[in-house]
Amino acid sequence: MAIRDDIARFCRQYLQLERHLDYPPATSLRDDQVQATLYEQLFADGAVAFPPSHRYQLGVLKELMAATEASIDDWDQHGVSDDLMGSLSSLLSLPMPSEITAAQQKSYVTYTLSLLDQVSSSAVQPAARITLLEHRNLISAFGTTGLRTWEAALHLGQYLCSHRSLIQGQRVIELGAGTGYLSILCAKYLGASQVIASDGSDDVVANLPENFYLNGLEGATCISAMDIKWGHALVGTEEQYWNGAKPIDVVLGADVTYDKTVIPALIGTMEELVGMFPEVKVLLAATERNRETFESFLGVCYQRQFRVDEVDFRLPAKKEQSGPFYSDDVPIRICTIHKS
Repeated sequence: MAIRDDIARFCRQYLQLERHLDYPPATSLRDDQVQATLYEQLFADGAVAFPPSHRYQLGVLKELMAATEASIDDWDQHGVSDDLMGSLSSLLSLPMPSEITAAQQKSYVTYTLSLLDQVSSSAVQPAARITLLEHRNLISAFGTTGLRTWEAALHLGQYLCSHRSLIQGQRVIELGAGTGYLSILCAKYLGASQVIASDGSDDVVANLPENFYLNGLEGATCISAMDIKWGHALVGTEEQYWNGAKPIDVVLGADVTYDKTVIPALIGTMEELVGMFPEVKVLLAATERNRETFESFLGVCYQRQFRVDEVDFRLPAKKEQSGPFYSDDVPIRICTIHKS
């Protein structure tokens, strides 16, 4: 990689709060201009609109400074940036929350949409980003997994970025939207005419507008949050039509098949949507952590006369990724669902 690419990769991983960062090589770290760029992009006051937590910033900066010092073999020729040292001193002077407290707090996580970053003038300031407020280390007492963005959403997002015509001008609903990553992607970058980010957790739905706001979608008419509990009738007894009789063209879902017990309810909601909108396209992504669970999903689909076709979209190796970053240890399957 060129120095510029090394810096960009490190910055993007930092903003996504990756635990294991690819620090630039020693030849880059000891360069004054590289250190200045890292300071200006990540640690200067106001450099990042929604910065990582204090604990994360401090941990990364400590490692960065240690790696920088280790990279210098001639202190007469090279040195350590005073600006970076000043940032480290400032962070050290601030009170540090306990690990338990930090784990319970939300953090800003910024994902780089590298497949859309074709017009950016700066490798470290990409044009396309999604920033979300997430609980990175917490699943709520109610068991909801909608507090963070999972790998399947990131992988499905890359697929949609590579096939933008699937979303352009379409009316989209996301089932189990969680943080709203896919919904925001469709509304802000892929040209969807209307997006409904739906979830069955009241807390998750209540938090979605905050993530809309972080991405410049506050008050936007093209995106909305909706409470949809799988398996419950979409149309109430006092309603004639669902969603004001507005049609849906595309149904999205990511990591919605992780629990065998909820799969029948999920398929029931899909069945109702397909019944109302026979031409709707259904696209789901599933991280195959447990083959038995995925087979259960396929079995219920077969029972309900849905045909499942897997999409050929390669899961890139972690070292090949340039944003967003996600694990390549477990298969992620993207499937289209059709009513037979």
